[in-house]
Amino acid sequence: MPKPKLGKGKPIGTIFQQRKTTREIGDKKLSLQMISNILWAACGVNRKKGPFGIGGRTAATASNSQEIDLYIAMKDAVYLYNANNHALERVVSGDFRDLAIGKSQPGYTVEAPLHILYTADIDKLANTSGFKEPGLKDPEVQKAYYYVDTGIIAGNIYVVCAAFGLASWFHNCNKRELGIKLPLRKDQRILFAQTVGYAAAKRL
Repeated sequence: MPKPKLGKGKPIGTIFQQRKTTREIGDKKLSLQMISNILWAACGVNRKKGPFGIGGRTAATASNSQEIDLYIAMKDAVYLYNANNHALERVVSGDFRDLAIGKSQPGYTVEAPLHILYTADIDKLANTSGFKEPGLKDPEVQKAYYYVDTGIIAGNIYVVCAAFGLASWFHNCNKRELGIKLPLRKDQRILFAQTVGYAAAKRL
Protein backbone atom coordinates (compact mmCIF):
# COMPACT_ATOMS: atom_id res chain seq x y z
CA MET A 1 0.00 0.00 0.00
CA PRO A 2 1.11 3.60 -0.39
CA LYS A 3 2.56 5.35 2.62
CA PRO A 4 -0.10 6.92 4.84
CA LYS A 5 -0.83 10.58 4.20
CA LEU A 6 -2.82 12.04 7.05
CA GLY A 7 -1.87 15.66 6.39
CA LYS A 8 -2.85 18.50 8.67
CA GLY A 9 -6.53 17.65 8.53
CA LYS A 10 -9.21 19.14 10.73
CA PRO A 11 -8.56 20.62 14.19
CA ILE A 12 -8.64 17.90 16.84
CA GLY A 13 -11.62 19.51 18.57
CA THR A 14 -13.64 19.40 15.35
CA ILE A 15 -12.71 15.75 14.81
CA PHE A 16 -14.03 14.74 18.22
CA GLN A 17 -17.18 16.78 17.72
CA GLN A 18 -17.81 14.91 14.47
CA ARG A 19 -16.91 11.44 15.71
CA LYS A 20 -20.02 9.23 15.61
CA THR A 21 -21.41 5.86 14.61
CA THR A 22 -23.11 5.70 11.22
CA ARG A 23 -24.81 2.39 10.50
CA GLU A 24 -26.00 3.22 6.99
CA ILE A 25 -22.92 3.02 4.78
CA GLY A 26 -23.00 2.95 1.00
CA ASP A 27 -21.00 1.10 -1.65
CA LYS A 28 -18.82 3.96 -2.88
CA LYS A 29 -15.25 2.70 -3.24
CA LEU A 30 -12.38 3.87 -1.05
CA SER A 31 -9.07 4.71 -2.70
CA LEU A 32 -6.07 2.59 -1.82
CA GLN A 33 -4.54 5.73 -0.29
CA MET A 34 -7.55 6.12 2.02
CA ILE A 35 -7.41 2.46 3.03
CA SER A 36 -3.71 2.94 3.76
CA ASN A 37 -4.50 5.94 5.97
CA ILE A 38 -7.21 4.08 7.89
CA LEU A 39 -5.20 0.95 8.60
CA TRP A 40 -2.06 2.79 9.60
CA ALA A 41 -4.06 4.97 11.99
CA ALA A 42 -5.72 1.83 13.35
CA CYS A 43 -2.56 0.02 14.49
CA GLY A 44 0.28 0.84 12.14
CA VAL A 45 3.94 1.07 13.11
CA ASN A 46 4.74 4.64 14.16
CA ARG A 47 8.21 4.07 15.65
CA LYS A 48 10.90 1.41 15.27
CA LYS A 49 11.54 1.14 19.00
CA GLY A 50 8.58 1.11 21.32
CA PRO A 51 8.07 -0.50 24.75
CA PHE A 52 10.48 -3.34 25.55
CA GLY A 53 12.51 -2.58 22.43
CA ILE A 54 9.74 -3.80 20.12
CA GLY A 55 8.43 -1.66 17.28
CA GLY A 56 5.69 0.68 18.51
CA ARG A 57 2.18 0.98 17.11
CA THR A 58 -0.42 3.73 16.93
CA ALA A 59 -2.55 1.61 19.32
CA ALA A 60 -1.41 0.33 22.71
CA THR A 61 -1.59 -3.38 23.59
CA ALA A 62 -0.87 -5.32 26.78
CA SER A 63 2.91 -5.64 27.25
CA ASN A 64 3.16 -4.47 23.62
CA SER A 65 2.05 -7.98 22.61
CA GLN A 66 0.32 -6.64 19.47
CA GLU A 67 -2.11 -9.55 19.74
CA ILE A 68 -4.89 -7.96 17.70
CA ASP A 69 -4.77 -8.81 14.00
CA LEU A 70 -6.97 -7.03 11.47
CA TYR A 71 -8.52 -9.01 8.64
CA ILE A 72 -10.02 -6.87 5.90
CA ALA A 73 -13.11 -8.15 4.08
CA MET A 74 -13.57 -6.46 0.71
CA LYS A 75 -15.55 -7.35 -2.40
CA ASP A 76 -12.90 -9.59 -3.94
CA ALA A 77 -11.23 -11.23 -0.94
CA VAL A 78 -10.27 -11.14 2.72
CA TYR A 79 -6.83 -9.72 3.47
CA LEU A 80 -4.60 -9.65 6.53
CA TYR A 81 -3.13 -6.25 7.41
CA ASN A 82 0.61 -6.73 7.88
CA ALA A 83 1.43 -3.69 10.00
CA ASN A 84 5.19 -4.23 9.93
CA ASN A 85 5.26 -4.03 6.14
CA HIS A 86 2.17 -1.81 5.88
CA ALA A 87 0.73 -4.23 3.35
CA LEU A 88 -2.41 -6.23 2.67
CA GLU A 89 -1.87 -9.98 2.28
CA ARG A 90 -4.59 -11.98 0.55
CA VAL A 91 -5.91 -14.71 2.85
CA VAL A 92 -8.92 -16.11 1.00
CA SER A 93 -10.65 -15.11 -2.23
CA GLY A 94 -14.36 -14.34 -2.32
CA ASP A 95 -16.84 -11.84 -0.93
CA PHE A 96 -17.52 -12.48 2.76
CA ARG A 97 -18.82 -9.04 3.66
CA ASP A 98 -22.22 -10.47 4.59
CA LEU A 99 -20.55 -12.53 7.32
CA ALA A 100 -18.76 -9.45 8.61
CA ILE A 101 -22.13 -7.74 9.02
CA GLY A 102 -24.18 -10.66 10.35
CA LYS A 103 -27.88 -11.32 9.84
CA SER A 104 -29.79 -8.40 11.32
CA GLN A 105 -28.09 -5.34 9.85
CA PRO A 106 -29.21 -2.89 7.13
CA GLY A 107 -28.89 -4.63 3.77
CA TYR A 108 -26.95 -2.04 1.82
CA THR A 109 -24.30 -1.75 4.53
CA VAL A 110 -23.15 -5.18 3.35
CA GLU A 111 -21.99 -3.46 0.14
CA ALA A 112 -19.73 -1.06 2.07
CA PRO A 113 -16.18 -1.25 0.70
CA LEU A 114 -14.29 -2.03 3.90
CA HIS A 115 -15.15 -4.41 6.73
CA ILE A 116 -12.44 -4.72 9.37
CA LEU A 117 -12.45 -7.98 11.36
CA TYR A 118 -10.79 -7.98 14.77
CA THR A 119 -9.08 -11.18 15.85
CA ALA A 120 -7.11 -11.89 19.00
CA ASP A 121 -4.00 -14.06 18.81
CA ILE A 122 -3.78 -15.64 22.26
CA ASP A 123 -0.31 -17.03 21.56
CA LYS A 124 1.08 -13.52 20.94
CA LEU A 125 -0.49 -12.33 24.19
CA ALA A 126 0.75 -15.22 26.33
CA ASN A 127 4.25 -15.21 24.81
CA THR A 128 4.88 -11.53 24.29
CA SER A 129 8.46 -10.27 24.17
CA GLY A 130 7.38 -7.55 26.58
CA PHE A 131 6.77 -7.71 30.30
CA LYS A 132 5.52 -11.24 31.05
CA GLU A 133 3.11 -10.70 33.90
CA PRO A 134 1.51 -13.91 35.30
CA GLY A 135 -1.98 -12.79 34.26
CA LEU A 136 -1.12 -13.13 30.58
CA LYS A 137 -1.51 -16.91 30.99
CA ASP A 138 -4.96 -16.59 32.59
CA PRO A 139 -7.84 -16.85 30.06
CA GLU A 140 -10.01 -14.31 31.91
CA VAL A 141 -7.20 -11.78 32.15
CA GLN A 142 -6.34 -12.38 28.51
CA LYS A 143 -9.94 -11.67 27.58
CA ALA A 144 -9.91 -8.38 29.49
CA TYR A 145 -6.75 -7.31 27.69
CA TYR A 146 -7.75 -8.21 24.16
CA TYR A 147 -11.15 -6.58 24.52
CA VAL A 148 -9.54 -3.35 25.75
CA ASP A 149 -6.90 -3.47 23.00
CA THR A 150 -9.61 -3.96 20.39
CA GLY A 151 -11.43 -0.90 21.73
CA ILE A 152 -8.31 1.23 21.42
CA ILE A 153 -7.89 0.31 17.75
CA ALA A 154 -11.59 0.85 17.06
CA GLY A 155 -11.34 4.29 18.64
CA ASN A 156 -8.43 5.17 16.36
CA ILE A 157 -10.50 4.19 13.34
CA TYR A 158 -13.45 6.28 14.48
CA VAL A 159 -11.16 9.29 14.83
CA VAL A 160 -9.48 8.93 11.43
CA CYS A 161 -12.90 8.42 9.81
CA ALA A 162 -14.16 11.64 11.39
CA ALA A 163 -11.04 13.41 10.12
CA PHE A 164 -11.67 12.32 6.50
CA GLY A 165 -15.45 12.60 6.48
CA LEU A 166 -16.04 8.84 6.43
CA ALA A 167 -18.71 6.76 8.14
CA SER A 168 -17.82 4.02 10.62
CA TRP A 169 -19.71 1.44 12.63
CA PHE A 170 -18.29 -0.99 15.22
CA HIS A 171 -20.47 -4.09 15.60
CA ASN A 172 -20.75 -7.83 16.06
CA CYS A 173 -20.20 -10.32 13.23
CA ASN A 174 -20.91 -13.92 12.29
CA LYS A 175 -18.06 -15.45 14.27
CA ARG A 176 -19.02 -19.07 13.63
CA GLU A 177 -19.14 -18.82 9.83
CA LEU A 178 -16.07 -16.59 9.63
CA GLY A 179 -14.22 -19.13 11.77
CA ILE A 180 -15.00 -21.73 9.11
CA LYS A 181 -14.13 -19.57 6.11
CA LEU A 182 -10.91 -18.00 7.39
CA PRO A 183 -7.74 -20.10 7.90
CA LEU A 184 -7.29 -19.23 11.57
CA ARG A 185 -5.36 -21.21 14.15
CA LYS A 186 -7.11 -22.63 17.23
CA ASP A 187 -5.51 -19.93 19.42
CA GLN A 188 -7.02 -17.10 17.36
CA ARG A 189 -10.39 -15.60 18.33
CA ILE A 190 -12.72 -13.62 16.07
CA LEU A 191 -14.07 -10.76 18.17
CA PHE A 192 -15.90 -7.96 16.35
CA ALA A 193 -16.07 -6.09 13.07
CA GLN A 194 -16.01 -2.46 12.02
CA THR A 195 -17.51 -1.24 8.76
CA VAL A 196 -16.02 1.81 7.04
CA GLY A 197 -17.03 3.77 3.96
CA TYR A 198 -19.03 6.78 2.90
CA ALA A 199 -22.43 7.43 4.45
CA ALA A 200 -25.25 6.08 2.28
CA ALA A 201 -27.78 8.42 0.74
CA LYS A 202 -30.91 8.65 2.86
CA ARG A 203 -33.81 6.52 1.73
CA LEU A 204 -36.97 8.30 0.67
